[in-house]
Amino acid sequence: MPELTPEHLERLHREPAEDIPKILHAIDTIKPRQYVCYRTCGPITIDGKLDEPSWKKAPWTDLFVHIEDDRKIPPLATRAKMLWDEDYFYVAADLEDPDIWGVETQRDAHIPDPDFEVFIDPDGDALNYMEMEMNALNTVWDLLLDEVYHRRAPDPDWNPTAWDWEGIKTAVQIDGTLNAPWIVDKGWTVEIAFDWKSMAPHCIGVSCPPQHGDQWRVNMSRVNRNREGTLTDSDWVWSRQGIYNMHVPEMYGHVQFSETVVGTGYESFEERT
Repeated sequence: MPELTPEHLERLHREPAEDIPKILHAIDTIKPRQYVCYRTCGPITIDGKLDEPSWKKAPWTDLFVHIEDDRKIPPLATRAKMLWDEDYFYVAADLEDPDIWGVETQRDAHIPDPDFEVFIDPDGDALNYMEMEMNALNTVWDLLLDEVYHRRAPDPDWNPTAWDWEGIKTAVQIDGTLNAPWIVDKGWTVEIAFDWKSMAPHCIGVSCPPQHGDQWRVNMSRVNRNREGTLTDSDWVWSRQGIYNMHVPEMYGHVQFSETVVGTGYESFEERT
């Protein structure tokens, strides 16, 4: 099991009793995925097209997997890319989807539609991590969690949605026809620029923007839903959580930031304990 501080373990043991063995087993048996994030080679316009040289040169992640069970293969393909520069952390994703739909248009409202989600824990301590969700209508819901839901003391005034990525930029491109179930679509792409300025106050103990070789904990999730709200067991993630819960930051993937400009060289991921 990766080394966790006594204080971190104490917080983890505030989870529901039935979940603690699952989380500890996941930490002990599942190796989080890894990605080397290169610097952009030029400007990026957030339009969802992913047609800049930087995106064309950036490597795709492996295909997303079932959030918990490695025996369940997602029926639709999802993959992502990451880049960075002095102002933003960029995430792009390609989602295969024969029926693209969405209804929610209000910022920071709960999204009941199929969505794409990103979770960022800069220092990997499962505190002060950030979440962003978006649907095919480019509606954004972003949150700052000072502590995992099930590990914090009850507080009726706690509102993680009150925080915003002030400088975030997002876009969606639809390869098909939105909200037309009688037409077979191909899929949709999302493109996101997370501004470092909004993240910096919560990057306690780490540089923001990161320095060459820094490793942050990041995960991405695709939640597939139907219009009736009856589709279950359809959460697909970049790095398997090992439990049906995205709010276990200990299981997020590792993103290593490199000063190497994308397409000009290759850097190996550095294993650390």
